[in-house]
Order: sequence, then structure tokens, then C-alpha cells
Amino acid sequence: MSFFKRLNEHVLTQPVLEIDLNRLLENYELLCRIISPAIPSAVVKDDAYGIGAGVVSKILYERAGCRHFWVAHALEAEKIVSDLPEATIYVLQGMGEDNIELFKKYHFIPVISSPEMFDFWKRNALKDIKPVIHVETGLNRLGFRENELKKLSRKDLQMFSLVMSHLACADEKDHFMNTYQLEHFRAIKEKYFKDIPATVSASDGAFLGKEFSFDMVRLGAAMYGINTAPYRENQMRNIITLKAPVLQIANLNKGEFVGYSATYRANTKRKIAILSIGYGDGLPRSLSNVGKVFFKSSERWLEARVLGRVSMDNLICDVTNVDDLNVGDFGYLIMDDYTLDDIARDAETISYEVLSRIGKNMRYLKKYLLNAR
Repeated sequence: MSFFKRLNEHVLTQPVLEIDLNRLLENYELLCRIISPAIPSAVVKDDAYGIGAGVVSKILYERAGCRHFWVAHALEAEKIVSDLPEATIYVLQGMGEDNIELFKKYHFIPVISSPEMFDFWKRNALKDIKPVIHVETGLNRLGFRENELKKLSRKDLQMFSLVMSHLACADEKDHFMNTYQLEHFRAIKEKYFKDIPATVSASDGAFLGKEFSFDMVRLGAAMYGINTAPYRENQMRNIITLKAPVLQIANLNKGEFVGYSATYRANTKRKIAILSIGYGDGLPRSLSNVGKVFFKSSERWLEARVLGRVSMDNLICDVTNVDDLNVGDFGYLIMDDYTLDDIARDAETISYEVLSRIGKNMRYLKKYLLNAR
């Protein structure tokens, strides 16, 4: 069947990203049970890791009763606030000259991470808002160091509604840093913030035990299906399916090269398929010559190796052993049997980066799956 005939039968030329919101809700509800009685909160920064913050936050608010959300920047909060009338939205990067008007208008809760940011807050404190204070316990990223906390007055310390920190190695259950940071955080809380609620764990910390949950846990990557506790079988369900249409099928003779820079040369006669997806769609270029594409044949998955360099708009894979393949058929790059964690491993990166890069890309046909309740 010719390519143009198949186009008339609605064959696609864009890659497709399917997001199963039913599974996202299942993941959130399971996490809520794991961390109970701590308050669950949803991390929807970076457009909910590319999933779509507007969609995710609204679903969690309406169907799961979530009332606490975290974003990185106030402009992210502005995009979701209209659908969350009774929610508290925390802004991790804090309040500054560039976003103060948004805090005034919507009463977002800023996270204060440095003495300089706190000085700005005191000069511009907003009525009825008590910010979060971020304390540093070992990650050595944002947060007040203890020598800085010592300089705060009793009045200063009473200005905050929540004290938070962030774990460096929570994805490794037995890493010494987990105990070190937990003890450090407990000591700081007891000394400076004894009567203030606390949060120290994100998704990975949720699996370390109840002592890491404190009053609130910030649920993000695990909710989106990523295995944040790789020392155990993933309890979360995959929510992502990524597939791309085959634009062309061709024969490759022995000795011929594939792709930019001719990094692959056929040692036997092969059959190749060219898919409509590349690094311009957020696919890691590091999958060149090592990535995998899967094709469904007779209810089983057939694996096809990526050949040559991943280019901006296309990748090429070896389909010699894939029977009955046609132009317009889909090759799958992420699905239940080859998840975000799997593709990230092969790309030598992390699942968070893969999801963020593909999720926010505008070239996908993005489809959300959600059952009526």
C-alpha cells in the first residue's frame, strides 16, 4: 500500500504522547496510603514534569481531594490557580521583584531559602501570608544554614507556617545521608521550629519510613510513574505511552551506512524503518546506536535497535525481524513493558529529564485518558 494512500486513511506524521490520568490517580492514592497520616501534597512544577500542570492539578483537586500544590515559579502557579479555589500553592523559588504582584493578587505561599530572600520578604510582607522556611541539611543547595538561623530573632522565627528541607540520597534506602539529614533536620526543628509543621520528603522519601514523613510529603515523580525507590520493585503504575509513526521502510545493503556522521555500518543486509521522532521532540540523542523501539506483532512485542545518530526529526531502527510492518504503523518508545525508567537507563540519564523534555514538547499529539466517575 502506498504512503499517500495510507495518508488518506488518516495515517499520522506526528509522534503521539498518551497520558493515563486514571493511573496517575491510582499512584497518588497509593502514595497517600503509604505516607498516612501525613498530608499529601502534589508537585506540579515544570508543567507537572511535562504532563500538563493544568490538567494534573485539576484532576487531583477534583477527584482526589488534594489541597496542597508545589510549583517552582509564581508564573506556574498563576496558570493553575483558577481551578484550585481552596488550595494552598507553594512557590519553591520564592518571591522577588519579578513576581511580587502575583503573590499580592493570588496569595501564593513563598518558600524563603536565604537571608537575602527573607530580608526582601520582611520589606514586602503580605498580609495573611506566612511563608515556608527552607533549611539546608546536607544537600547543599538552597536553604538556610544553621549559622544563618542563629541570627534570626524569635519574632522572625514565628513568621513561618512550615519548615522544609530536601533529601539528597533518598533513592538509596541505606545511604548514610538519609539518617544524617533526618537527625540534622530534627535537631534544627527542635531548636528553632518546635511548634511549626514540617516537610522533608519528596516522592523518594515517602518509601523510607514514617519517620521521614513528618506533617507533609511532597509527591511528584512517583505520582507520574517513575521509580523513585529503585532498590525495590516499582509500586507505581506507568502512565506514559510514547509512539511514533513509521514514515518509510527501506532495504539496507551490506556495507551501507546509516545517519549523520555514518556511525553505523551494516555488516549484513538489513531492513530499516524511519520514524517521525527525534531529539527535536525531546528524545535523548544519547540513544543513538543504543536505543530501542518496539513494534506489536501478534500480541507480542518485537524489539528494534536504533541505528545511527538520532537526528532532529527522525530516528532509524533495524526492523529486519519485524514481520508485516507497514508505513504508518507505530513504533513504541515508552510503554508498560519499556517504561520511562528503562529508556532513561539506556540514554544514561534520569527519568525526570526524559519526561520533562518530551512532556512539554509542542510537536506531539498529546492525548489524556480519563474514565468518568
